This record gives sequence, structure tokens and C-alpha cells, in this order.
Amino acid sequence: MADLFASDPEPQTDAHRPLADRLRPRALAEVIGQGQVLGPEAPLSVMLEAGALGSLIFWGPPGVGKTTIARLLAHETDMHFVQISAIFTGVPELRKVFESAKIRRQNGQGTLLFVDEIHRFNKAQQDGFLPHMEDGTILLVGATTENPSFELNAAVISRAQVMVLERLDLTDLELLAQRAEQELGAPLPLDGAAREALLEMADGDGRALLNLIEQLSAWTVEGKLTPEALGTRLMRRAAQYDKSGDAHYNLISALHKSVRGSDPDAALYWFARMLEGGEDPRFLARRITRMAVEDIGLADPQAQAICLQSWQTYERLGSPEGELALAQALVYLALAPKSNAAYVAYKGARKAAKATGSEPPPKHILNAPTNLMKDQGYGAGYAYDHDAEDGFSGQNYFPDAMAREAFYAPVERGFERDLQKRVAYFAKLRAKRET
Repeated sequence: MADLFASDPEPQTDAHRPLADRLRPRALAEVIGQGQVLGPEAPLSVMLEAGALGSLIFWGPPGVGKTTIARLLAHETDMHFVQISAIFTGVPELRKVFESAKIRRQNGQGTLLFVDEIHRFNKAQQDGFLPHMEDGTILLVGATTENPSFELNAAVISRAQVMVLERLDLTDLELLAQRAEQELGAPLPLDGAAREALLEMADGDGRALLNLIEQLSAWTVEGKLTPEALGTRLMRRAAQYDKSGDAHYNLISALHKSVRGSDPDAALYWFARMLEGGEDPRFLARRITRMAVEDIGLADPQAQAICLQSWQTYERLGSPEGELALAQALVYLALAPKSNAAYVAYKGARKAAKATGSEPPPKHILNAPTNLMKDQGYGAGYAYDHDAEDGFSGQNYFPDAMAREAFYAPVERGFERDLQKRVAYFAKLRAKRET
């Protein structure tokens, strides 16, 4: 996909060009936002000042200037700019790009190859860039909206520096709107609240804002529009959400941590964000149940049952009514006492099982259905707990060669307070039996 201000940096005079094209920056200093990579002491500025620009991966949402910055980097370093998209480019086209770059290099000019949606290339295609990056045939600048850690080969990442570009904030978008007004020669026909609503409609995407402004500038308007009037004419930009991509994992992480942090309001917000993005409520029901098991645990044993009931209610009611049952379960989890003691105990037991996986159980707790097994000592000395006065024999149930482990440590919250008392009670009885 093309990014904000994606055309050549030289000025053109065609008044019918799109507004985003007419407002593209002509120098890096004119790029709005991204101070973390373009500021005076930021990585790109340091590279350019030292004359040591290396291969880069721009990671960020749409409309924040990935293509623009790449073009301007080529312009400021006198390199030939080549742009391709991983969606439309195959191996034959890549070969032609590399051959042309070799010829330019022989003639004394470098090539900055900008690869949009670079994560769409498969592993073999990504590996194809490596020799040309290493011998200086190309300087690679890749753009991706997905997390490079998951989507790009480690070999490519090791040869390029990842630059994170951020969505534009309201201050950045306001500056962009002011530039648009200067280009159009007239202020936007909006009152203060409507202007703020317009900026929010863009949802951090500069290109989307300019497209909205271009639509607005074509209207015949008397006076100034209110937010309500603006909302009837313009549709809010759809929120960025890919159910299989980075946003999916970011938002479910935010939802889970809000529940763990006992914040029902934040949990409901992220829940709603995922639903608005088109997330499958069944996925959310499964994750909410996981939260009950992992973060509430035995501090509130009822939490898991409430989650399963809300899931079942959703299956019976469907959307949109069933989402309310999930929301109620989410609020319950956020306000429930928290404990991961059982989760920690489970992981500890799994770790110990891997380390001692061949140790047999002690013979006294083995059944002996045959005489041969009895002769081998199976079941010998087993103490039947119900025969004990307090219903507790205190025998060892771990392998003979293994020291006793204490995996479960209940917390002083919710129902686990009672479980903590029981653990302490049995530990006291066990110590008494051993003496």
C-alpha cells in the first residue's frame, strides 16, 4: 500500500492531484511527527549526518509516512529510488530490480529499494535480498504494518535496523490540517468540536485525514458544521484491526492485563475495541475463561463457572445480545480476588516431572492385584487415610528418590485464605507423623 505523500519530492503544478500528493514533504524536516526517528539526535538524523545510512525496516500503522521518509532518504543521499510492493512482485521482477541496481552501482550510483508490505514475501524471497544487501547492490528499506519479530527472517532483521513509526497524535493531525487549509486557501467550515471530531475520525492516519478534508472541501456549506452535521456526511475511518495480525495480539494482551490489574472499565474498553474490530466473540469467550483459570484461580473458584455459563449463554443467544453475558463475566473477573498460585504450582510440577520423569511411584501406593506383585512389595505398608483418626496418614507420595516438593503456595486473598489454612494444617500433621 502507498503511504502518506508517496510521490516524488519535487514540486508539481497539477492542481487536480490528490491533496495528499500536493502536500507531500520536500525534505525530511517537513515530515510531520516521527520525532523519535527524525529528531536532531534520533537514529536517522545521526546516520545521515555521519554519511552511514544502512538498511532499514519501518514498522508502523498505515498513513504515518513510511513511503515518504524512504523517498526523502533516497533524495538526500542521491540514491536512485525504486519502489516495489511485496503483494504484486514475484521472483522474475525481483531479478530485474537487482540487475538494474548492479548496473547503476557500476556507474557509480546506489539504489535505495523500498519494499512495501515486505512481510508478505515468503522466507525464500526474503533470503533473496541478503546477498544484494551485503555486497552493497541495494540499500533495503522495508515497510511493514506487522511485528518484524514474527514476520521477517532473522537474517534480514540482523542486517537492517528496525525503526518504529507511530500513529499521528491529535497535535500532528492538527498541523496537517493547517497545512491543508493553506494549500486549499480557505479554513475548514467546522466549529471547534467538529474540527476535533474530524481529527479523531482519521484515527492517527495522516493520509486518511487528508482524504476526509478533500471530501469536506468539495461541499457547499453555509456557516460552520457541528459534530452532528459532520457525522451525517462523513464516515469515521474504520479502526485498524487485523484479526490475525499484530493488533489482534496487542489488544488481547491489553484486555488480559486490564483484568489482571482489577480494572473493569479498561477491560470493557478493550473488549469493545475488539468487538468493534470484528473479533469473533467465541475467541473472546475462550480467552476470558483462560483468564479465570490463570489469574483468579482458586481465590474465587466460582469465576471459572461464571465464564463457562457466559460462554454458554452467548452460544444460545448469539450476537449481539450474547456479548453482554461475556461483558458481565469480564467485569466479575476484573473485580474478583486474584491468585496465580495454582498456575505457578502447575508449571512447577511440569518442570519437576520433566526432570524426574523416570522415577517410579513408591511401592506402598501401588496396587497389587497378583501374588507376584505382592511378593515385589507392591502395596506393602500402605496406610489407608480413612483409618486415621484425623483422616490423614501423612505418608510420602513422591518417588522414593525424589525430595518432597511444595508447588502450591496459596495467597492471602479470597477463598485461598481458607486453602492456605488447610495447607498449613496438613503440613503440621505431616511433620507430626514424621516425628
